[in-house]
Amino acid sequence: MRTVIFTEFGGPEVLQLVEVPPPTAGPGEVRVRVVIAGLNPVDAKIFSGGPSAERYGVTLPSGNGNDFAGVVDEVGRGVAGIQAGDRVYGGVRGFAQADFVITDAAHLLPLPPGLDLERAGALDIAGRTAWAAVRSLGITASDTVLVSAAAGGVGALAAQLAVRAGARVIGTAGEANHDFLRSLGVIPVSYGDGLAGRLRELAPDGITAVLDQNGRATIDVALELGVPASRVNTVAAKTYRPELRMGTVGGQAAGREELAEMARLVASGEIRLPIDSIYPIERVQDAYRHLMAGHVRGKVLLATE
Repeated sequence: MRTVIFTEFGGPEVLQLVEVPPPTAGPGEVRVRVVIAGLNPVDAKIFSGGPSAERYGVTLPSGNGNDFAGVVDEVGRGVAGIQAGDRVYGGVRGFAQADFVITDAAHLLPLPPGLDLERAGALDIAGRTAWAAVRSLGITASDTVLVSAAAGGVGALAAQLAVRAGARVIGTAGEANHDFLRSLGVIPVSYGDGLAGRLRELAPDGITAVLDQNGRATIDVALELGVPASRVNTVAAKTYRPELRMGTVGGQAAGREELAEMARLVASGEIRLPIDSIYPIERVQDAYRHLMAGHVRGKVLLATE
């Protein structure tokens, strides 16, 4: 089978597509024929090396990616409730970008009616992260929420969850994505110099909560506007200003039930999960270059077929 690996740390150029023998499902395991693998910014932080690679215990050589969706191909001994041909999705850190993945049966979820493999393969990290972040701040109809990078994978989902909670939501994005944000019920605002002034005009009564997917610049603006650190959650700058004790809740704080509920919301159309682009797995380097350049709308995916 084909699988994406890296044997040194660096930029997208370190990613290689190699052929290896396909794995076999052991007791309690399931083999999935991967159709779609989702890309996440954390993947790039890991294959770049440094703190993220250390945090996840990555050693060289390593596989790549986490999110996937596909079709059950082989079921190991002792597995119940899953059979060959089932369409499933999930996440397996370091192994998702391949023709086949092996995972514990308990880590898989069935696709709900109405959910295609593309959006299912984009969902694991972004869906759980958005859910956990919004829940961590207890967003309600009394809030005016700033969501940074609101057109991205996590940002778009988090913004819609906040809207669904009844909050007034303002989202930063490039002008090309402003109409898209409006279609989600989000008030768009351009990022960059002068953001604090623009936010004062849009929210004269103040911002009460911040969901950050962008990094330090968003946090600095939040503090300038007087948002309490306890009502800022960042997944992009977790080590910034630790003395403030901001929230850093991410995907690990949401489990199977939350991910399944997010999938149902996406399948029903209550939440939109935009797909920015789909690259063949042979172009994995190009896919990450596109993701890392920024300004994507939703998720970037790899297709194995």
